Amino acid sequence: MKGLVSSAATILLVSFVLLFINLQLENKHGRVGKDTITVYNWGEYIDPELLKQFEEQEGIKVIYETFDSNEGMMGKIEQGGTSYDISVPSEYAVQMMEQKDLLLPLDFDKIPNIKNIDPYFMNLAFDPQNKYSIPYFWGTLGIAYNPSLLDGQTFESWESLWDASLRQKVILVDSAREVLGVALNSFGYSLNSTSLQELKEATDKLETMGPNVKAVIGDEVTQLMINNEASVALTWSGQAADMISENEDIDYIVPEEGSNLWFDNIVIPRTATNIEGAYKFINFMLDPEVAAQNAEYVGYSTPNVKALSFMDEEITEDERFYPDEEAREHLEVYKNLGLETLGVYNELFLKFKMGLR
Repeated sequence: MKGLVSSAATILLVSFVLLFINLQLENKHGRVGKDTITVYNWGEYIDPELLKQFEEQEGIKVIYETFDSNEGMMGKIEQGGTSYDISVPSEYAVQMMEQKDLLLPLDFDKIPNIKNIDPYFMNLAFDPQNKYSIPYFWGTLGIAYNPSLLDGQTFESWESLWDASLRQKVILVDSAREVLGVALNSFGYSLNSTSLQELKEATDKLETMGPNVKAVIGDEVTQLMINNEASVALTWSGQAADMISENEDIDYIVPEEGSNLWFDNIVIPRTATNIEGAYKFINFMLDPEVAAQNAEYVGYSTPNVKALSFMDEEITEDERFYPDEEAREHLEVYKNLGLETLGVYNELFLKFKMGLR
């Protein structure tokens, strides 16, 4: 009898240990039930105060993780190790994720605040009828520059980046499509070119910019520009807005040849385990006052038309960051070019970077 009690106690103890381990694993991978959602977003891409507000309002804890590239984000979701309930891919990545069956179709009946999104930003080519995605932020790619550190140089054209006066002054973002896109745009070619001849021309031209390139980096450029340690940078509009807010000498322009018009979007990955919580989070983020607070914190442009009335007019009327529809006609949205072509872009970009050393 004593042996049976001992065995029963051992079994009970093992069961408790296994239950504890299982709960820890579920917590690690975001599978913690209806009281928690796991959000996967770009770094510094939401006001942390809004996460607290959502938790208090809905009684749902937010586990927040960040990524620094669409490809890295897609790879982690595809592996399925973590059950993300929300993610924020760019437009071409939405297409890729849909093709890989990584997304759940959206039920607009559960997102009444969808009515606050400007119709201009709905039903775009990368996701017709917004079957899988809802606009989160949008913006442009252009040039941030500090006239006080330059000798009268202006940047109405991409060609300006090749000017001999900018030797060792130009900072480029560490991203293949953006940098090759500059050269493609300078020729009048599409940002979505799949022509090997056009891509070779673009790469050859980039190599002639080499003497002007000070660095190819990421988010560090913001502080360099603010501190007057750099004078010219290829950057995104929201990043430029951050620079300008800290250093009034800095300006931002989208060159006349055209550029990239980009969209980041909220989606529900197929790995989601708290789908109802995900819908509550999306609807919360689409509230006009919430969207306004988020846009002013992050610095990028909001597609939430109702949010604009809650924002400073100096921001919403600044056409550098809220270009009108006519200005947007000169901009181009990235398309999903497929893994093979994307590999070509990355290979050519690596060749360009290696040549800078």
